Amino acid sequence: MDAFSEGRGLAGSEAALRLKQDGPNELPHAGHRTAWRIVREVLKEPMFLMLLAAGGIYLLLGERGEALLIVGLASASVLITVIQEARSERVLEALRDLTSPRALVIRDGRRQRIAGRDVVRGDVVVLAEGDRIPADAVLLSGQVFETDESLLTGESVPVRKRASNDGAIEPVAPGGEESPFVFAGTLVVRGQSIAEVIATGARSEIGKIGKTLEGIEREAPRLARQTNRLAKGLAIIGLGVSALFTVLDGALRGAWLEALLGGVALSMSLLPEELPLVLTVFLVMGAWRITKAGVLTRRASAIESLGSATVLCTDKTGTLTENRMTIVELRVGEAVVDLRGDAGPPGDAPTGRMIRIGRLACPPDPFDPMEKAFHVLAGQHLAADAAMDGGDLVRDYPFGSDVLAMSNVWRQADGSLLVATKGAPEAVADLCRLDPVRRAALRQATDDMAARGMRVLGIAQAVRPAEPLPASQRELALEFLGLVGLSDPLRATVPRAVGECRSAGIRVVMITGDYPATARAIADEAGIETGAILSGDDLARMTDDALVAQVGRVNVFARIRPDQKLRIVRALRRRGDVVAMTGDGVNDAPALKAADIGIAMGGRGSDVAREASAIVLLRDDFGSIVQTIRLGRRIYDNIHKAMGFVMAIHVPIAGLAILPLLSGLPLILMPVHIAFLEIIIDPICSIAFEAEPEERDLMTRRPRDPGAALFSPALIAWSLVQGAAVLLAAAAILFLCVGRGMPEGEARALVLVTLVLGDITLILINRSFSTSLVRAFLRPNRTLLLILGVDIGLLALILLLPPLRGLFRLGTVAPQDLAYCVLANAVVLATMEFFKRFWRTALRT
Repeated sequence: MDAFSEGRGLAGSEAALRLKQDGPNELPHAGHRTAWRIVREVLKEPMFLMLLAAGGIYLLLGERGEALLIVGLASASVLITVIQEARSERVLEALRDLTSPRALVIRDGRRQRIAGRDVVRGDVVVLAEGDRIPADAVLLSGQVFETDESLLTGESVPVRKRASNDGAIEPVAPGGEESPFVFAGTLVVRGQSIAEVIATGARSEIGKIGKTLEGIEREAPRLARQTNRLAKGLAIIGLGVSALFTVLDGALRGAWLEALLGGVALSMSLLPEELPLVLTVFLVMGAWRITKAGVLTRRASAIESLGSATVLCTDKTGTLTENRMTIVELRVGEAVVDLRGDAGPPGDAPTGRMIRIGRLACPPDPFDPMEKAFHVLAGQHLAADAAMDGGDLVRDYPFGSDVLAMSNVWRQADGSLLVATKGAPEAVADLCRLDPVRRAALRQATDDMAARGMRVLGIAQAVRPAEPLPASQRELALEFLGLVGLSDPLRATVPRAVGECRSAGIRVVMITGDYPATARAIADEAGIETGAILSGDDLARMTDDALVAQVGRVNVFARIRPDQKLRIVRALRRRGDVVAMTGDGVNDAPALKAADIGIAMGGRGSDVAREASAIVLLRDDFGSIVQTIRLGRRIYDNIHKAMGFVMAIHVPIAGLAILPLLSGLPLILMPVHIAFLEIIIDPICSIAFEAEPEERDLMTRRPRDPGAALFSPALIAWSLVQGAAVLLAAAAILFLCVGRGMPEGEARALVLVTLVLGDITLILINRSFSTSLVRAFLRPNRTLLLILGVDIGLLALILLLPPLRGLFRLGTVAPQDLAYCVLANAVVLATMEFFKRFWRTALRT
């Protein structure tokens, strides 16, 4: 049937034509924004509206030049925001492409994996257990096949399917038993099959109800909620203060238009419109950086949680090890056959028979590395006809939580049925009903092989005269043949990664289905502290309370069934741990969803596991998980720094907007100056800080308290203090100018220079909370240097070009006067660096 299916697969050109005709196989993205939609959203922002109001006031005052400049600065601000939003949108679109379900199709006679959106009518798709079906299709082959259609029917009981024999193409409704039709969005829970696509996109069953899904919205991440609350609160305060300022200034001076202009400037200075933009850019670009490390982030909230993880639960095969299984030893009775190195083929018949039965106990076209190892061994040591001749596969008994073994039943040429079984040694011993003496010998041999790091499987067979077959494997009357030892080498990066986790205060817990001795050997090699090992049987006898008491002391769980992982995760969370957990199978999905950070294997993981997870590994490597935690901590660190900078820089701007009311001085900062400062601030806080390298102590700190607020009292106090220091420096320059009798324009110019230099000073202060200024200054950040160069260049143009000086109402600045601005900020920098040492511990928690 496979050859038939591969022969009828679409050609690439035909598939491209149908894709063009039908459109992509996807539902519309409710969150997707076009460039024009981004522009419209930005034009509604309060800052833009305030700039337009300021431009209108300038026109009423007869200042056309200032009005045009305000409009120009407003346009520049909009352009910067649109560029950053569009950049984020492009990254999100790229992430959507990467995280979209994949499909294995047969085209041009060969199998290839493509994005689910590229599946078209007529495609022949290969479906396996754990896959999400990419489109409505009709089954062409498959013996035992079941799907979960609860997404469409609401019924969680799996539905049996059968291959189509009559070529029917009109599908029946979802939920029908023994139907040959499968539906997009449903899950394969058992078996493998080949199917031909008959409907995609809006023509599929799920597509017909897709419109109702577009209106569903998820709760915003915790950081976003905190940021939005703070931004709204400050906006309300800013509007109230600016209204009061306008009324008082207008009443005292009588110049109501000037007072209104000052009120607009004060509103702009107090409005922290950068906060939501900073968070959006950081989380989107953070997700992209993590993707470059081979990890997909499906939910932004996962980035928040990464820095808080206290326990990392990982399986063994393919994560700690290379998932490159090789059969290295056979035990048949008392005989031990070593297959390492250049060992020749086993010559005796019992060993050859066990190799053949082991191969027949695997699917004909396996995906699992362990089962591939049986095929490779049979191909190496048996003649081609003996390795492949099994007859017709008439039934399979799948591996399950009740019986840790699987059996394939083959009809041979003489009509008899050959049963080939493999599985956990103790499970196969139960199926073969071994006596206590043979069980003890089997247990000793298994322990010996497992202690040397092997994964051990038992092999058994039975020959039956004819059908009917029993409903359970337990009634097959099997004959035990021997043991197979498989080796899967540890990944070279694992010991170092485990050491990093230990230094970062993260406990690594290995949960595996392997034998305890094998688990201990691999854990010791990886550097995981073993101590007591808890088996699945021990866990089954424990109450939930007893398990909570145990999980804090156990780092290795062996012979664990998939359904038991959920109990382990819940027990860890009950004792207060923040749990990150890996998984790949359909049965892992509940545990992945229950964990604080579910991590699915992208290479060998099922679609069900990926959709239940917050993070997907493109490379099934433990080192990628640790790298993800490192990047998550760095992202949160840089968000913390950027938020501190944003709050700090608004203090001197707002203070200088209020100072004229308190001192009787003329307005120093007008809307045009604040708009110019915003153009400087936005890229710094949302791009330059995002590119900051990680701190040296990033992976030696304890995990962050998940309940800690981003805007902690320590951060708010630190921002106010450093902002007040810059305000004092700018005020000192202003009063110095007034005391020397300088014209208003020259005083305004020196204050503006002081603020721009203060901006740079605050950057240097906030670049690092854990190291010295010299070390922070020497850390490379080319993006920051580029932005600072552009900012200083813009300031120089404003000061040197007479037309721009006139528009900004600035006077000529003497070079020697600039020294006062530099000196004032140098004093601020030295003072804040001295006081920072008393704040460091509070700022890093």
